[in-house]
Amino acid sequence: MTEAIAARTVLAEYRYTPDRLVPVLGEKWLPRDIRCVASARRFVKDVATDWNAAGDVPEVAELLASELVTNALVHGTTGIGAASAASTVRVTVSRENDLLVVDVHDPCPALPRLRRAGALDPYGRGLAIVQACSHHWGWTLTPYGKSVWFQLLAWPSAARPQKASMTPPPPRRPES
Repeated sequence: MTEAIAARTVLAEYRYTPDRLVPVLGEKWLPRDIRCVASARRFVKDVATDWNAAGDVPEVAELLASELVTNALVHGTTGIGAASAASTVRVTVSRENDLLVVDVHDPCPALPRLRRAGALDPYGRGLAIVQACSHHWGWTLTPYGKSVWFQLLAWPSAARPQKASMTPPPPRRPES
């Protein structure tokens, strides 16, 4: 299946939340195929870059989206018929004030579990990475499954500290 067939992309729309209208910068629908994670990563990074997100936010968004999309495809479509429209995963990138919000929706209502992976465990670190690198993250149950989302400070104002950066601050010189 080619990428053009595998995913449908929509750019620059709006979605309604219970209390406000939120600009959607991009949306991508993915079939239940783990090979689509790379396409989702590129999509999120490209949207963040195209909308001039600050600093390393596009790369951080790419990493965190990869974790959430992988979880959605591995755990969030289990038991759903492959031919069903419900077997798709939706990735939405939106802007809420100075925050870039990436939302990954899958048809499974089971909530994500943040766990501590052992040193030799090959899996189990995705949500810990999302928690460590995002400004905020969480999940919302929907009538059609759940959405797992994260926020990154992408268009910072001077008054708000940025947690989204994965780059450590420069070393401080000791005061004499």
